[in-house]
Amino acid sequence: MRGPLMASETTPISVSRSILITGCSSGIGYAAAHGLKAHGWRVFATCRKAEDVARLTEEGLESLQLDHTDAESMRVCLDEISRRTDGRLDALFNNGAYALPGALEDLPTDGLRALFEANVFGYHELSRQVIPIMRAQGGGRIVNCSSVLGLVPMKWRGAYVSSKYALEGLTDVLRLEMEDAGIKVILIEPGPITSKIRVNSIPHFERWIDWRASPRSEQYERSLLKRLYTDRGKPDRFELGPEAVTAKLIHALESRTPQPRYYVTRATWIMGLLKRFLTTRALDVLIRRG
Repeated sequence: MRGPLMASETTPISVSRSILITGCSSGIGYAAAHGLKAHGWRVFATCRKAEDVARLTEEGLESLQLDHTDAESMRVCLDEISRRTDGRLDALFNNGAYALPGALEDLPTDGLRALFEANVFGYHELSRQVIPIMRAQGGGRIVNCSSVLGLVPMKWRGAYVSSKYALEGLTDVLRLEMEDAGIKVILIEPGPITSKIRVNSIPHFERWIDWRASPRSEQYERSLLKRLYTDRGKPDRFELGPEAVTAKLIHALESRTPQPRYYVTRATWIMGLLKRFLTTRALDVLIRRG
């Protein structure tokens, strides 16, 4: 969680070093795939949909299909990567995730369960499949993409917040457990980043949230619906482009002593400091005020 990263803190790499990145169709994953390829990494950029795999392949990336909710698709993908690299994989960037906005009292448990399959259980499953490869080669790096919402809560985002809180704990324990295997486990915690996550959340919201039947229906109309349907292209305060995450990812992958956590955007730094120094009640007051 330090300040600007210096070029001398990273180590030059050879083109043979490889990374699997999930969720590469747009946003953070897309920028990371192209950025790391330009930086000398052999990138396996995965997407859930075949049409996105075809598009990235046309752009010059090695793209494969992988679904965080399908363990078999992970196995098939890793088998193909192992075939291409003679059984080696130096790094994994677990990035693919989605949001499901809405008040928690209106969210069916099955909706929360479905989101956890992608945002938490998929990260765990893919990491478990990758760890034997890294153990056999004597080490590697697993980087999980969390969020400022893995540090602090926010109304209307309970499903996403709870998944990122869970990911924080999972990653912290895995970091401790993998130390003796030479596998470094790292969190990246972005604040608002330019992406399609808000637009992509709309189908999940429409599937799971019956806002018209909610006792909060007027609140939905005043705030959440406006954010989703009217202001969905409007940038958030402190928003940065996805290349800001790529810069921290490169340091996490190449530094001899990577940080356990990397904050991205001013919002994450502010919230991280406030959580450290304020009481829960005081932090709640500030968050309610926006």
